[in-house]
Parts: sequence; C-alpha cells; structure tokens
Amino acid sequence: QVQLVESGGGLVQAGGSLRLSCAASGRDLSDTTMGWFRRAPGEEREFVASITWNSATAYYGGSMEGRFTISRDNAKNTVYLQINSLKPEDTAVYYCVAKEIPGTGDYSYWGQGTQVTVSS
Repeated sequence: QVQLVESGGGLVQAGGSLRLSCAASGRDLSDTTMGWFRRAPGEEREFVASITWNSATAYYGGSMEGRFTISRDNAKNTVYLQINSLKPEDTAVYYCVAKEIPGTGDYSYWGQGTQVTVSS
C-alpha cells in the first residue's frame, strides 16, 4: 500500500518561506510523476506543481511560477515544495500526489495534507 506523508507545514508570517516534504512508502515512485495540489478554505482544489520522474520537467499552476519550486530526491522517495515570499492567499492544505502509472493523467496516490497558514 502506497503512503504519502507530508510534513513542513505550519504558521508563518507573510514574506516568509516554507519547505514542504512528502515521503513516499510502499512503492518506489522514482519512475513516475509526483506533485502538489492545495485547497484553500471555501475554494476548489488547485494544482500547484508537478515534476517528472527524472526531474527533467516541472510544471506549475498559473499563479505559482516564480515563488514555488518543486524538486525530488528519488533516492529518498521524496518530493519537496519550496514556497518563498508567502502570501496570506497561500493559506491552504497542501497535498502531495503521485501517478500510479507513469505517463497517465491521473494522480492515484494522495497524502493526507499539511496545513500552511500565512498571517498578514
């Protein structure tokens, strides 16, 4: 059974930075795309970023590029999300995701989420 466990969330002041981590277990995910989504209170789930298995390509949601950086360490079966210059509107639960089948569009694996709260 695949498990994705996020960590690194918390309360931070606007302008600060956070690095979220997601450790996978139960399967080696080094051959598939991993990524992050987020859901703010009262909002729809939003795509944040994804990264291909070999870190060759990263994709970012429309409002994310520039402050968000996704990376991964396949040796540790872990994906990261660095968020800089945090804004109150970044407040959300951040979910780690991974594709079960490389090359498909579906993210079958989801973590439980980590809360990020940005105070103004």
